[in-house]
Amino acid sequence: MIKFLFKGLIRDRSRSLFPVLTVVTGVFLSVFLYSYLNGVVSQMINSTAHYQTGHLRIMTQAYAQEADQNPIDLAFIGVDNLLQTLNEKYHQMLWTPRIKFGGLLDIPDENKETKTQGPVIGMAVNLFSEFSPERKLLNIKDAIISGRMPNKTGEILIADEFAKKLKVAPSDTATLISSTMFGSMTMANFKIAGTVRFGIAAMDRAAIFTDISDIQFALDMQDAASEILGFFADDIYNDEQATLIAASFNKEFKNPDDPFSPRMGTLPNESGLADYLNMVGSMAIIIITIFVVTMSIVLWNAGLMGSLRRYGEIGLRLAIGEDKGHVYRTLILESVMIAIFGSVLGTLAGVGIAYLMQVHGLDFSFLFKKTSMMIPNELRARVTFGSFIIGFVPGIISTVLGTSIAGVGIYKRQTSQLFKELEV
Repeated sequence: MIKFLFKGLIRDRSRSLFPVLTVVTGVFLSVFLYSYLNGVVSQMINSTAHYQTGHLRIMTQAYAQEADQNPIDLAFIGVDNLLQTLNEKYHQMLWTPRIKFGGLLDIPDENKETKTQGPVIGMAVNLFSEFSPERKLLNIKDAIISGRMPNKTGEILIADEFAKKLKVAPSDTATLISSTMFGSMTMANFKIAGTVRFGIAAMDRAAIFTDISDIQFALDMQDAASEILGFFADDIYNDEQATLIAASFNKEFKNPDDPFSPRMGTLPNESGLADYLNMVGSMAIIIITIFVVTMSIVLWNAGLMGSLRRYGEIGLRLAIGEDKGHVYRTLILESVMIAIFGSVLGTLAGVGIAYLMQVHGLDFSFLFKKTSMMIPNELRARVTFGSFIIGFVPGIISTVLGTSIAGVGIYKRQTSQLFKELEV
């Protein structure tokens, strides 16, 4: 029977062409949008984790309340002991301290007078240790536009866009004017080792990077850090495991009565992405539901038109004694065959386009020039195993649903009218 129906669909394209094109279009859009949303969310999570919050973040309770202002006077003291404890208790994670700071970057002229200066956002990370994951997490090597990596104390990297604005280049000298952990003013001279571009507007506008030991010395923060970030070894965020680790840590180390006791938070809560991620998940369900409903209506109409065109054929089959239920089931089986064929073609097309966008990406930097969110300027789709499965949901359900509704008319046919209908 299946072979017979398949031949009928192949030989009579009017029965299959329009439904197949409808399924292909709907499945293609479903797969592409799913992969696109997946890619955007993955990029946002990775960028936020690598440059801002980690998969887990430890700060003092006082610092956490004003974290957006980078209040280094509320930073955590005793970093070395805490890192040792973390590596022993939660060895499945990679732990690294960071200091975020602000100030002015002053560029002197040949007379040691101020030539240009501008407000700067700084990040001090562990660049020199061979065990530090920072170079890989921040992708610093690939981000270097000119110059080289810092390899000794007193050297910094500066955002390429910021460097052009200040008219400086590698080997030039820059002076950081900031305040220490204890509130006094401080100035520290640095040599620019290189310029970098991360492709994130918030980072490329006015950022510098240096080894954490330099900033600990310059800002009087010996054995102190703004935060300690934790990353899963495979660099893939696991919310369930992260929540368990955070709860375990807070139970042991967090003291509600001590504002300088450490507390640990997970990526969604620390970054404010929890509601956003839930919204994206809901959007994926809404998109698929819309396509199912829309395609069902279209295919319902197609089924009705097909039933009208095949009015005589169905009548003849009923007249020679074929059961109404059997006719109805064959129409459903035809729709399943059309759905599978169209879903396969639509999935291949959607995955193909999504993969091209995953490899090459699309530059949306003009949208993020003034944003402070950690969103890459180049958005990419992400093809996963789900991309090969998601399209079959609207493809098959809508096709079968549309045919099921249209085929109900078979049961309304009156046998007594069949021969009168076939006289013509």
